[in-house]
Amino acid sequence: MDADDRNVLAGARAATRLPAQDLDRARRFYAEKLGLEPVDERPGGLLYRCGGAEFALFRSAGVSPGTFTQMALEVDDIEAVVVELKRRGVVFEEVDVPGLRTEGGIAEVEGHYPSKGARGERGGWFRDSEGNLLGIGQPLY
Repeated sequence: MDADDRNVLAGARAATRLPAQDLDRARRFYAEKLGLEPVDERPGGLLYRCGGAEFALFRSAGVSPGTFTQMALEVDDIEAVVVELKRRGVVFEEVDVPGLRTEGGIAEVEGHYPSKGARGERGGWFRDSEGNLLGIGQPLY
């Protein structure tokens, strides 16, 4: 196997898929709470675009355990985003575990991926109407 064979997915685009037991309820949440509208839809699925990336909500009988971040969105001003989302009724998770503690829904996260050139990140987490755990983050330069 040469280098080109090993990099078969290097040019692929990642696209998140989030389960929704009630697609209409999920559509309302994403529109009313997050200000996002689907750019396309098909039976049992809604496609969204944010900042050049895509994610889809799909009708599913299963549910996410909500024990890990399923999708994260990187923002330029996390404080402003948290204030606005709270105003719209989004409830942020409060976390207090060794090494990670939120205050007002925002945590200081040490370290970051070196390729991004940041020294750390500020982050927050909330659940959508279907129990999916979503994160927002702002790199600290």
